[in-house]
Amino acid sequence: MSAPDLPGETPAEKYAPPPASGTAPDAAQDEATPTFAEAIGASLGSAARRAGIDPDAGLSTGAMVWKVIGGWRGILETALPLLAFIVTFTATKNLVLGLALSVGLAAVFTLIRLLMKSPPVAALSGLIAAVVAAGLPLFTGRAEDQFVIGFITNVAYGAAFLISALVRWPLIGVVVGFLTGEGLAWREDPHKRRTYFWLSVAWAALFLARLGVQLPFYFAGDVTTLGTVKLLMGIPFFALLLALTWIVARRLNPRQDTPPEEADPAS
Repeated sequence: MSAPDLPGETPAEKYAPPPASGTAPDAAQDEATPTFAEAIGASLGSAARRAGIDPDAGLSTGAMVWKVIGGWRGILETALPLLAFIVTFTATKNLVLGLALSVGLAAVFTLIRLLMKSPPVAALSGLIAAVVAAGLPLFTGRAEDQFVIGFITNVAYGAAFLISALVRWPLIGVVVGFLTGEGLAWREDPHKRRTYFWLSVAWAALFLARLGVQLPFYFAGDVTTLGTVKLLMGIPFFALLLALTWIVARRLNPRQDTPPEEADPAS
């Protein structure tokens, strides 16, 4: 088995037999300690599974994507506050009213989630994001600044995916490896490494493309077009790329109880 491209624990090392009786205790403890990449991968894989990306659930591609975006409620929670802001500001040019309606709708959805016994962190996350996004335009008086937090988020995610691919630890591979139970063993497979590299680049391109398309409207102060483009490049683009990633990952990692030739070609 060849050595990994970057320093890290190989599968041979990971599953090596216990050290001989003469081995120093510190060395044995080091071998049992997860590497940084393993810790990050396990954390990301657990987060993805909680979000609904679970290979063991047996969901079709469409069902998985629908679950991740939260169904109709998730779509409404994402789109309505922003849509209310765009329509209100476009019609009235009243920044405070537009932001108040946006935050108010986010508060309503938060209350619904709490009444439905959703975890408090998940329930409050949308409201917190809406309040933070509204704070900057209230301070500057510029309606287009409502989108600055989104720009920062896209930069962060885009940079994370791109850098991970360039240093040959593509995030998609790390997440999929721990979702499928493969860990970091995929790094020994050149085909998987290349595939996860390009998938990670595709995710980086999605986030950075949002910036490239939306920033000109931001600098032009065109709030209506900026908001409309953000809606169009939000859930639809995310859902399409998530579906593609899911399909490719399943082809690379067929379920143990399903021979590759019997895999559903439509899923």
